[in-house]
Amino acid sequence: MTELPQPPNQPPTPSGYGHLPGPPQQGYGFPPQGENPYAQQPAYPPQPPTVPQQWPAGPAGSGGPGGPGSGPGAAPKKKTVLLIAASVAAALVLGGVGYVAFSGDDKDPKPVAQEPTDAKPSGSPSADKGDGNGDGGAQQTDLNSGRKQGEDKVLWLKTTKIDGPGMGVDAAGQWVVGDTVVKTLWKNLTGYSVTDGKEKWTLPFPAQICSVAPQATAEGRTVVMYRDGEGENTSCTQLRVVDLKTGKEVWSKEVPKEGLFDIFTSPTLSMIGDTVTVSRGGNASAFKISNGDKLFASPVGDGCNPDSYEAGNGKMIALVTCTDEDSTAEVHGIDPVTGAKGWVYRLPAKFKVTSIYSVNPTVIDIGDEKTKQRSIVVLGPDGKQTATLAGEGGFAVGCGDTGLFRSLATCPSAVVDANTLYLPTAAGTGKTNEIVAFDLATGKDKWRVPAGDKRTLTPLKAVNGQLIAYRKADEEQGGEVLSIPAAGGTPTALLRHPSAPAAPIERTFTLPKLDYVDGRFFISSTHLRAQGQDEKLLMVFGK
Repeated sequence: MTELPQPPNQPPTPSGYGHLPGPPQQGYGFPPQGENPYAQQPAYPPQPPTVPQQWPAGPAGSGGPGGPGSGPGAAPKKKTVLLIAASVAAALVLGGVGYVAFSGDDKDPKPVAQEPTDAKPSGSPSADKGDGNGDGGAQQTDLNSGRKQGEDKVLWLKTTKIDGPGMGVDAAGQWVVGDTVVKTLWKNLTGYSVTDGKEKWTLPFPAQICSVAPQATAEGRTVVMYRDGEGENTSCTQLRVVDLKTGKEVWSKEVPKEGLFDIFTSPTLSMIGDTVTVSRGGNASAFKISNGDKLFASPVGDGCNPDSYEAGNGKMIALVTCTDEDSTAEVHGIDPVTGAKGWVYRLPAKFKVTSIYSVNPTVIDIGDEKTKQRSIVVLGPDGKQTATLAGEGGFAVGCGDTGLFRSLATCPSAVVDANTLYLPTAAGTGKTNEIVAFDLATGKDKWRVPAGDKRTLTPLKAVNGQLIAYRKADEEQGGEVLSIPAAGGTPTALLRHPSAPAAPIERTFTLPKLDYVDGRFFISSTHLRAQGQDEKLLMVFGK
């Protein structure tokens, strides 16, 4: 087994995960050992039409086929309120959004699932805007009709019908701010009540939304980019800051070019404090979120210049390419206000950064595309390599396209808490996976939690010494939100999602965006086919 080449003054790399072969991958870097089912990808496979245009109603008073009180193991009979919204023309260009909200009376069985003491749902139902349509329209199936003892509820499902371009439309953004969940869809940003899914506001954009920051500030602001016009020959250059609580624009501006070959194809946005960076695979700019003032830009010229910036947990780093013969790669610690370089970590010759698992502490996946050598390295506060992760199994590290015109963002399926990194192993069709906890001081794995038969687990976040993870739904069984102690042990179910007819819808969200906030689980599509048929956009679960 070939020893990984070491940069000057770096400790040796232990054998194990540092030398896993793999097939070629486009762009610099090399591929993961398995596909991450929840990572945002550059290509979008066809989405199954799992949401019918009109769901049949069940027998009178049943709330759905067979009724909630029928069948073995069914929950006691209860009243179910179906709220059906009419399409709102202003909500979407060439399309409308409808929703179904579900509520039950006090006769519901007490759920077996538990939730942490700090996860108390907040917010109140929003007022109906009064569009004059009332509760009319096609009745839809009660998605809680198959709920079994101990299962929680679908709170609401948002669907949409759009006639869009042949490649479909993007819906990458999702933020939960207080009692509002905000979702992007093509040329609009819309806020919904977390409790019932009613629309609170819609902010239209002049053209297609092309990039979003995954974060929001403490005040509830985020940054969105949109194209500078309609059609194919347009660029993603327009920057806008939005107040997610009110749906109001704070400011907008055009991002200036920083060099001759500054191509705005798929910029990556990252936020830290009052700074937002706009990285586009070779050039980057930084602005104040509060007022739009420019802070700094990546230098252009000979030497080692930042290609992109990434922030997280109060720190910022830059991915850097040098202009030497080998195009040597470096990682720099960066001051997020001035852009000044702090520490420097130089990668071994021919190696590139292929995934970022954490910014603070800095954990990166590096590899050589030709030799197929790879390693996950941990960098200390001074940028020196302190450990290399060693473990068995292929990790789902496909966290973005590392091609020519896209910057690399932090992997959404990696979670860091204190001195522990949680990573999912690869999962394929009909195969299970597991979450592995790595000690960042030693690089060794501390424990593993399997997903179960033909299921998939993905980490979501770390809260109060617990890892929050999502177990994906299958055809007959709903998904689950689990809490796993940082020291390992048996997972505790925070939410158990209902079975059919809800589970087949939950399991077929394409490249979904996931979040668990205040005792509610949010899952949404990040791309829609937009072929004039009902498609699922956002689904919310809770008690």
